[in-house]
Amino acid sequence: MTVAPATVPAVEGFFDAATHTVTYLVADPATGAAAVIDPVLDFDPASGRTSTASLERVLARIAVRGLTLERVLETHAHADHLTGADEIRARTGAPIGIGARITEVQKVFGVLFEAHDVTADGVVFDSLYADGARFTLGALPVEVMHTPGHTPACVSYHIGDAVFTGDTLFMPDYGTARCDFPGGDARTLYRSIQRILALPPGTRIFVGHDYLPEGRSGFRWETTVAAQASDNVHIGGGRTEDAFVALREARDGTLTVPSLILPSLQINIRAGALPPAEASGKRFLKLPLNAI
Repeated sequence: MTVAPATVPAVEGFFDAATHTVTYLVADPATGAAAVIDPVLDFDPASGRTSTASLERVLARIAVRGLTLERVLETHAHADHLTGADEIRARTGAPIGIGARITEVQKVFGVLFEAHDVTADGVVFDSLYADGARFTLGALPVEVMHTPGHTPACVSYHIGDAVFTGDTLFMPDYGTARCDFPGGDARTLYRSIQRILALPPGTRIFVGHDYLPEGRSGFRWETTVAAQASDNVHIGGGRTEDAFVALREARDGTLTVPSLILPSLQINIRAGALPPAEASGKRFLKLPLNAI
């Protein structure tokens, strides 16, 4: 099947080796309109220092290519890296969009961190997308797919012939997202993935992270619906829902807590803004003891 050029976004992935995160620059070749998906704010937990090195790479490419940044899109509130969304918004004015159920995540973690400046209404984001929300990126059609399971707020962005799945799906030889975070559920994840696999077989899938499974030496982040349906080690080959749930829950029982979960979530429920300054002018992250 020939895909019309008007529905084929130009996609560049920027891999962050420290967190295994892929940030995407997605552009409409016809108009130069662009979006950044899941940007990374660099963070050194040993020193407590943030930096914008990863963001600078993406912003430099936007400038070199003469693109117009229209949106910053988040697939969910990440537990493994700090988002650079607020920094990009401050520099460019590009609004931040995220799934509408981010309010549930804000409620849980706002209480955990006693983050009194965080209201569980999503107002720190500019757009809260419901399932099926549609907009355009230049001439490219965009549909927001609610794909919960990893978290209740996860969304995937179906842009032209491509879909950006965040943590919902990884490369076929690595599998799927963990489901043991608050509001996560393996059965829900299975059903979300079936929606993605119902897209045309040639649809390009861009995953949110890549880790090196045994037998592979290079990082990858692009695959297809057909490859996932046949080869994904957790859900491919027609694995049943019950079999997937058993496999996923058993695997989740062996996983450790992500090393950046506490710094990440208290930043990410703020859309990437740092916590309010204290009277001294310093800003602090909280580490609640024995709470998770």
